[in-house]
Amino acid sequence: MRKIITTTWVTLDGYIAGPNGEMDWIGEIYDEAMGLYESELVSEADTLLLGRVTYQSFAGSFSRTLESVEWNNSTLRKEVVPEEIEQLKQEPGRDMLIYGSASIIQTLTNHGLIDEYQVLVHPVILGGGKPLFQNIQHQVKLKLVNTKTHPSGVVVLSYQPNHFP
Repeated sequence: MRKIITTTWVTLDGYIAGPNGEMDWIGEIYDEAMGLYESELVSEADTLLLGRVTYQSFAGSFSRTLESVEWNNSTLRKEVVPEEIEQLKQEPGRDMLIYGSASIIQTLTNHGLIDEYQVLVHPVILGGGKPLFQNIQHQVKLKLVNTKTHPSGVVVLSYQPNHFP
């Protein structure tokens, strides 16, 4: 069965964006090592699950009224349907990657569908903003499976859930 892996950039105080959605703190720290990490991660997956904000940053434009997507082999959904994601996990292929997209991570966490969380902790404190996890319905115990420190000071923490309720 394919795995669902999340990769999320977060500040030391646990925010994925500032109070007004700003993410300028990422560009200040992004370096060659981070680029290599991202390339390796994407090369191991054959499916990307993206929320609106992440798709927008990747594709350059997006709308709630969008009726089709321009990327090849892409499907547009107005909301996350966990049953569809579970079905995708059963299909043959490589791992699936959730890049950013906190809303998708939260929904799939609540349904026990995440196999690995890769959290990139940036050496920045925002003091407020959008947290990574909101509206989580149950406690998820995690096991640390890997760490990696980049020259920029970013630390990648990789966790796998111990079990689901």
